[in-house]
Amino acid sequence: MKTAQIKWALVAAMALTATSGFAQESKVGYINTQRITTESAPAKAAQAKLEAEFSKRQKDLADVQQSLKAMSEKFERDAPAMSEAQRTTRQKEFAEQNRDFQRKQREFQEDLNGRRNEELQQVLDKANKAVKQVATDEKYDIVIQEVVYSSPRHDITEKVLKILNQSAK
Repeated sequence: MKTAQIKWALVAAMALTATSGFAQESKVGYINTQRITTESAPAKAAQAKLEAEFSKRQKDLADVQQSLKAMSEKFERDAPAMSEAQRTTRQKEFAEQNRDFQRKQREFQEDLNGRRNEELQQVLDKANKAVKQVATDEKYDIVIQEVVYSSPRHDITEKVLKILNQSAK
């Protein structure tokens, strides 16, 4: 809600500036944050770092999931030949292992999301510095993110990506 109000206030201010006889011409640019967080070298490095950090746990979870599936299939095959006590015991074992798997999967997802947010914040901090550098060097009056439409001549994403990729080397 507040973001929409800020955007409308910004649009209104820009419209007033553009129509004002006393105002000088403003230089406006925008960046595509999604491109920054997917195409920049720091973003790709962060993604690789996360994959390396979490790949073993992800593989372990996949192995447990496969084991649970095999256990379930074996139970379905063997159930008719089992006594009631054996079926109950196996069902309890399966339920307990499944609960443990679900808990580990939730913990994994929470840890991954937390680390992803940390890495993304670092990428965005670097991107903000690069945006400020471009804005200062090229004398932009305002740089906007998240626009509905802008002509390509206002897009400074490539310039920001260039700075981010150079600084990552």
